[in-house]
Amino acid sequence: MTTVIKNARLEGGISDILIENGKFLAVEQGLYADNVIDAYGKAVIPGLVDTHIHGFGGYDVSDGRLCDISLSLAKVGTTCWLPTTMTDCIENLVAITNQKLPTEGAEIAGFHLEGPYISPKRKGAQNEAYIKAPDISEYKQLKNVIKITVAPEIYGMCDFISKVDCQVSIGHTDCSYEEAVVAIEAGANCLTHTFNAMPPLLHRAPGPIGAAVLKGIYAEVICDGRHVSEAAFLSLYKMFGPERLMLVSDTIRPAGLPNGKYVSGGLTVFMKDGALTLEDGILAGGSQPLLQCVKKAVEFGVPFYDAVKMATETPAKSLGLNKGQIRQGFDADLIILNDDFSVDKVIIAGKEIEVLGIS
Repeated sequence: MTTVIKNARLEGGISDILIENGKFLAVEQGLYADNVIDAYGKAVIPGLVDTHIHGFGGYDVSDGRLCDISLSLAKVGTTCWLPTTMTDCIENLVAITNQKLPTEGAEIAGFHLEGPYISPKRKGAQNEAYIKAPDISEYKQLKNVIKITVAPEIYGMCDFISKVDCQVSIGHTDCSYEEAVVAIEAGANCLTHTFNAMPPLLHRAPGPIGAAVLKGIYAEVICDGRHVSEAAFLSLYKMFGPERLMLVSDTIRPAGLPNGKYVSGGLTVFMKDGALTLEDGILAGGSQPLLQCVKKAVEFGVPFYDAVKMATETPAKSLGLNKGQIRQGFDADLIILNDDFSVDKVIIAGKEIEVLGIS
């Protein structure tokens, strides 16, 4: 079916968008098709690409409820995501990553393994009982893995990095600047939730953040106003720019649910007034979908289209996905936004889906 989005407000002005067979066919004025959706001059942006999601709306990646999560995410504007595992035993990780992937809702590009090859010193809300040294034969039992978070300082890690067939991200690490540089030269090209669960950027010990800046790799950041302060976020934005900084939600099972006590990754977590923490107060993950991180970035002073780029084009490029841009030949995933940042319409692979507006 051919569809045209009329009167879409894009970065370059008002235009029409022609969609055919799940792809963008043309972007210009005066386009026509049998199926017409009028955007009435509202902002139209690419569908959001979230590279770091453990769960959402009461569902967890470890439960095998990927379809429920995909459907829930699509309703709030996330059109592509990476189911992200917690540090767990190999048997559970095999079961999670070898399951049949759903075809409804937000598209799954592949799995993100957050651990188990991380540092116990910077474990955050990960279960230390399952943290271990890297094992390439173990890794090869896992299917559909597109990204893995590792700690470079663990013995044997650089050899492991050079052998895996996915994006390698540095996180949950206590590594030095020098160790991070070696890992980057071995193939790592991203930081996982920058600032969180890693050494800080110090003037004589720049750590993994300094290494990432100087070596020109990508960096995730949780822009929810809790995980990273406004000043720290804006510093990252200036250091990495919208071409290398990626917004992520890092949501876990209770995201989108009311205050209460929940379980995520085998650990007890508490939701209180939008913050998710362990019993000792350590942040346990994100509670807001990615669109709210885009909104927060704009509130912090980032230009709208830069904020959008960090949640669409940049993460898509980091993974080599044909997404994140409203241009001819790209996957036809887009969002029509109301002025209050709530979702008016969501289209995935050229098909309109039900939405759940959150502003």
